[in-house]
Amino acid sequence: MRAVVQRVSRASVTVEDELLGTIERGLLVFVGVAVDDDDRDADALAQKIAGLRVFDDAAGAMNLALADVGGAVLLVSQFTLLGDVRRGRRPSFVAAARGEFAQRLCERVGAGLRATGMRVAEGRFGADMAVALVNDGPVTILVDSKRAF
Repeated sequence: MRAVVQRVSRASVTVEDELLGTIERGLLVFVGVAVDDDDRDADALAQKIAGLRVFDDAAGAMNLALADVGGAVLLVSQFTLLGDVRRGRRPSFVAAARGEFAQRLCERVGAGLRATGMRVAEGRFGADMAVALVNDGPVTILVDSKRAF
């Protein structure tokens, strides 16, 4: 599984003018599921995100995790994170998991984050979503459950 994690001062997701989720200070997490991912990948991703120390302490160093600052997570599925553009200019998505399998793993990431006590808002799997955010920093971290980077 892959995630793009952005530290935000606020973020929201809407579908057809319906506000699905909104957070103030916290993390906007875009999640992509690969065809070879499983429950262990979802659990590892949730634990990694929960423990990321990307918030500033009193000295201005990134030493605090989400729980330390009372923040929330906005979780948005995004299969395009598995897009492969090594050949040509049109992305190939053959590595991206499909349908119910991908949805189940995305939901497992959300459940794993909630299990740590975090407030989690979510987008709608498979929908055409509009995501608005104010990136704080900017801070953007890439996470891969297979440790590809």
